[in-house]
Amino acid sequence: MTPQAPSAVDSGYSWLRLAITLVIAAIGNAGMWAVIMVLPAVQAEFGVDRAAAALPYTMTMVGYAAGNLMIGRAVDRWGVTAALIGAAAIIAAGYLAAGLSASVPALATVQLAIGFGTAASFGPLIADVSHWFLRRRGIAVAVAASGNYLSGAIWPMLLADTLAAEGWRAVYQALALLTLAIMVPGALALRRRLPEEAVRAAEAAAALRAGSVGLSPRALAWLLALAGIGCCVAMSMPQVHIVAWCVDLGYGPAVGAQMLSLMLAGGVVSRLVFGLLADRLGGVASLLLGSVLQCVALALYLPAGSMVSLYVVSLVFGLSQGGIVPGYAVIVREYMPPREAGARVGFVIMATIVGMAAGGWMAGWIHDTTGSYRLAILNGIGWNLLNIAIMALLLMRARRGQPQAA
Repeated sequence: MTPQAPSAVDSGYSWLRLAITLVIAAIGNAGMWAVIMVLPAVQAEFGVDRAAAALPYTMTMVGYAAGNLMIGRAVDRWGVTAALIGAAAIIAAGYLAAGLSASVPALATVQLAIGFGTAASFGPLIADVSHWFLRRRGIAVAVAASGNYLSGAIWPMLLADTLAAEGWRAVYQALALLTLAIMVPGALALRRRLPEEAVRAAEAAAALRAGSVGLSPRALAWLLALAGIGCCVAMSMPQVHIVAWCVDLGYGPAVGAQMLSLMLAGGVVSRLVFGLLADRLGGVASLLLGSVLQCVALALYLPAGSMVSLYVVSLVFGLSQGGIVPGYAVIVREYMPPREAGARVGFVIMATIVGMAAGGWMAGWIHDTTGSYRLAILNGIGWNLLNIAIMALLLMRARRGQPQAA
């Protein structure tokens, strides 16, 4: 590594950049939580059933998946500042247009754009901050990824009074102003580009690691995408259906919502812990560990049934799974060219979102067919085992190829 590179990565500026990234992520990801927050009000205003009222959320996630890929490519080409400012404009315009929506289909169409812009604050932003860390890349990626959960924790609470007093349209207007007020200055603060010497050093390190696994960047990306689908089909079963499951058991939706909150809180802790582990063990080993623990935690839902046991297992599940998705970004940065980081991270993150969407639908279909979630849990375990097999394969290839690479 050249003399300039050590001063550019893992530096004081790197940590300042990470702090700015976290603030941007906390507001930029609000789009995917706001639509959940206003769902009951939207349903009541337009007089539709719950499935129709959920359509805007579905379209948000479709846009979110596409945005991770396309905005990731834009970051590689034009830098993160231009991409974030463009995304902020799309999000703010989307909020204002959503506030004028006269029907659920119109709102769903606008939410597609909001989801697309929101994606800039997840995969693409994670890819950018990963360039500025080497020894502490794992924890940096974990902190940046935690902005998504942090957003879901703070904005529904801060805007609850506005929702109650002025309605959901006022909430969207407030978010439009906050998005521009926070994201644009934050994006401008990230204008500094990584020195070319540091980029070349990172490329050399990635090429050395890539040689150890014996896979091209494209092949590795597709393999990680398949693994991401597998782990997130499993992950989606409790996250998407825990509230409905509690209703089936007679505990009510409020108890299910508490379990989901507990799961997400555990997910934040998990992301930070596994970020630290990634710095010590590497991305593949830490992701493999997280996948094994998630599989075990998912299996614990099979004997669970009492309220106390579901609370406990939901916490254990959250503590197990939170670090998995950020782990893919760490692996991409370890084994793939840094100039392609935005596109590669965006592609793999898009695959995990597809896994979440497909897994949530699968679990619902299995429940409707069988009358219980038991087979849905077993289905999730099967997909989780696919993820474990892929990670184990990559780990074995990397360890076997290390002497030749050296």
